[in-house]
Amino acid sequence: MRLLLIEDDEALREAMLEALRAEGHAVDAFGRGAHGLAALQDACYDALVLDLGLPDMDGLMLLRRLRERGDGLPVLLLTARADWQDRVRGLDEGADDYLGKPFVLPELLARLRALARRHSLAHAATLQLGALSLDIAQRQASAAGLPLALTPREWAVLLELASSSPRVVPKRRLTQSLSEWDHEVSANAIETQVSRLRQKLDGLGLQLDTVRGVGYRLLQAGP
Repeated sequence: MRLLLIEDDEALREAMLEALRAEGHAVDAFGRGAHGLAALQDACYDALVLDLGLPDMDGLMLLRRLRERGDGLPVLLLTARADWQDRVRGLDEGADDYLGKPFVLPELLARLRALARRHSLAHAATLQLGALSLDIAQRQASAAGLPLALTPREWAVLLELASSSPRVVPKRRLTQSLSEWDHEVSANAIETQVSRLRQKLDGLGLQLDTVRGVGYRLLQAGP
């Protein structure tokens, strides 16, 4: 991916820059919001990693400008602010994800991978797996042409499983997909959602396997 990083802490910016490039990403990094806005005018990026506490402008102001001009670039916010209201404002202004400081670099990389995956899916009209069809934009599922009633949590789990099929989805990723901005879903909650999905997918020619100690896998059943 080609990434834009706007972070005013030089030491942190350099550490992130090194980690992202080591992962094979092309990265442009700046310490001021104005420089980042200029870069957004001149180049196309796959995602933006944006610190809220910038020296020349608030990160939320930059995000607001981005969304007001209709730019749907995936945005991951970084902040040391503890106030939950800042997280809510970030989400309302159009942020796609939030990472509080301090954080570990592997989590940053994982969240960016998830952002890229969700952004790619959002541009797909539907996702088809056997008799199962997922309308990404409308967040609706159907089975053999008939509506499949799903709760928001069941939809989130099913989307992760179907988009990764036939690969195994780690339980940790499913936990993150259901987590709110200020707390995490328990492992038991994931097991509950998977159990309910098994019942709803029964008879559709799909199997939802548990890979012990790893996660879950959704695939078309054999003949």
